[in-house]
Amino acid sequence: MESSTYRSTPASVDDTLALLTTGDYVADRSLATSVFLALKLSRPLFLEGEAGVGKTEIAKVLAATLGRRLIRLQCYEGLDVAAAVYEWNYPRQMLEIRLAEAKQASRETMDEEIFSQRFLIRRPLLQALEPDPAGAPVLLIDELDRA
Repeated sequence: MESSTYRSTPASVDDTLALLTTGDYVADRSLATSVFLALKLSRPLFLEGEAGVGKTEIAKVLAATLGRRLIRLQCYEGLDVAAAVYEWNYPRQMLEIRLAEAKQASRETMDEEIFSQRFLIRRPLLQALEPDPAGAPVLLIDELDRA
């Protein structure tokens, strides 16, 4: 299935059914209604069920058919905030500090530089909050019960 160009959210439940069908996803009217309302209200959609029923696939299909990025947070036991939101690139910061010390850079300049965007490692939750011209990404939080 190929990703389409930017597409607006469906205007009705029937349009949602058609959108899912376009992505080769077979859905009943109740699921299409839930998806439509989640998209229309910009609210999360919580799906639960047995393995293999299509929970992950619906996120993939929505991202592809709406032309949006799919961002996946795979949960596991021991998942911490740094792995889910962001963390600093410590090895790169240390290298930059050593180079700045060798150049005898001022402490204020060094502090501003090492805590800048270029040393930030964006994890799934932060990526999902960043603006995107194609529209809000589809954030898939998988295996939430394991976190």
